[in-house]
Amino acid sequence: MLKEFREFAMKGNVVDLAVGVIIGAAFGAIVTSLVGDVIMPIIGAITGGLDFSNYFTGLSKAVTATNLADAKKQGAVLAWGSFLTLTLNFMIVAFVLFMVIRAMNTLKRKDEAKPAEPPKPTRQEELLTEIRDLLKKS
Repeated sequence: MLKEFREFAMKGNVVDLAVGVIIGAAFGAIVTSLVGDVIMPIIGAITGGLDFSNYFTGLSKAVTATNLADAKKQGAVLAWGSFLTLTLNFMIVAFVLFMVIRAMNTLKRKDEAKPAEPPKPTRQEELLTEIRDLLKKS
């Protein structure tokens, strides 16, 4: 059973998937940092520091708090601001990923469009070409 598991774990697809997951997690952290540390502060500066995450609607009369954390302790709330913030973050992350993939595809197309150099003729082909040229001259 151990041998069978080792064979399964060492198959190319499993290893490729593991590498993809690890790189994906690292790339996800980079994109999350880009959104949270670069893009969102710029959006916050443009909108005057507007933060939707504390916007909510209380679903019972017991909810009287003015911030979301306290309101959740008091009762059921519809935290539509958090949903809006996460949706906005998702849209930004999706756009950044789209731009990265688009740039990678552009570079890939440029590499594919480069004409390949014709293969250098073999020594035999060079000799045959010389013989042909000598026969033409005579």
